[in-house]
Amino acid sequence: MKITRKLSLLGMFTATALTLAACGSDEPNVAAPSSTSSTSTSAPSSSTSTSATGSSAGTGSESSSSESSTASSPAAGGGETASFECAEGELRSSGSTAQGKVMEEWILAFNAKCNANVGAYQGGGSGKGISDFTGNQVDFAGSDSALKEDQAAAAKADRCAGADAVNLPMVTGPIALAYNVPGVTDLTLNASVLANIFNGTVTNWNDATIAELNSGVTLPDLTIQSVHRQEDSGTTENFTRYLKAAAGDAWTFDAAKAWAAPGGIAANGSDGVAQEVVGKEGTIGYVEWGYAADNSLAIAKIDNGSGAVELTGESAGKAVSAAEVVGTGNDVALKLDYATDEEGAYPIVLVTYEIVCSANNGDKLDILKAFLGYTATEGQEGLEELGAAPLPAEIQEKVIASIQALS
Repeated sequence: MKITRKLSLLGMFTATALTLAACGSDEPNVAAPSSTSSTSTSAPSSSTSTSATGSSAGTGSESSSSESSTASSPAAGGGETASFECAEGELRSSGSTAQGKVMEEWILAFNAKCNANVGAYQGGGSGKGISDFTGNQVDFAGSDSALKEDQAAAAKADRCAGADAVNLPMVTGPIALAYNVPGVTDLTLNASVLANIFNGTVTNWNDATIAELNSGVTLPDLTIQSVHRQEDSGTTENFTRYLKAAAGDAWTFDAAKAWAAPGGIAANGSDGVAQEVVGKEGTIGYVEWGYAADNSLAIAKIDNGSGAVELTGESAGKAVSAAEVVGTGNDVALKLDYATDEEGAYPIVLVTYEIVCSANNGDKLDILKAFLGYTATEGQEGLEELGAAPLPAEIQEKVIASIQALS
């Protein structure tokens, strides 16, 4: 694999501050858009409203492929410089659509920066990504959950030539509770009230349990219409994991990709959920933050037991910081604490992983390390503009180390 030039990528940031840089715009020669703080009435502006499955990335170019880049910055957590090589080459990928907007942005920026040819992210869902990876149809896969035991065994035997596949958390995707209630611009909900809304028990916006959480807010006498995903969805699975963990007896259904509660409006895809909320007064739906942003939807604050928490990159990052690393060695699989009551932590999040062989990557090794190294460092900047949140520094540091160890 031809190494074109040295790239010392930025590796230090925290979820409390974002230094905006190269990958915050849809244009290949990127200058990131300014980050804006979100409010309960307006999600942060997304730089793209294209489908989460991504579009053709194309190949960027440099004015001189031999130009040297020697910028040096500390790694996450204050350790050594996270240094990765820019590399030419091709990569194929597919999987979770929850990271589609971010992956599209990363591919555009990386190809332009490194004169590489990373192909368009194909989406298709986590199951397809894992199947494609195991079947050697892609070089890495995106998944909104870590590999299960049988999937890890299949990947080791069939794809990685006896090496373990590793789960690398890369995108923190907060799940927004987007609502359309006339006259209400500041709304707080909690797990039990959400469970009762989505199971059909609480049916009116002036219900006493909602009013109790919203002192001083005039709630209309308006029927609630909940909106859920029609197809199997990782977003549904993570939202129902939250309800299962935090709502107690109010949520009696299993956490799963398929929606199980009766009633409500079924919509296809995140965009379909967002469009239902846009078009119907009284609606509320769960949707990735970026889709709420694209449609200028109001977003509810969530009371996790320690007070109302507004959805921001910082508050979502706090929830991921509370996660337990359950992977061993260079695997960074996480166990999220959906029932966290940490002050200021927004608890309804999903984390999408990039899944890759830990060894035996052959002639794809250099480009894999270059691209994944970019996404884990410089690519983490400005993610709020795309409706995502950066990895907390302590998790980012582990991911960087795992990428550096690929062989």
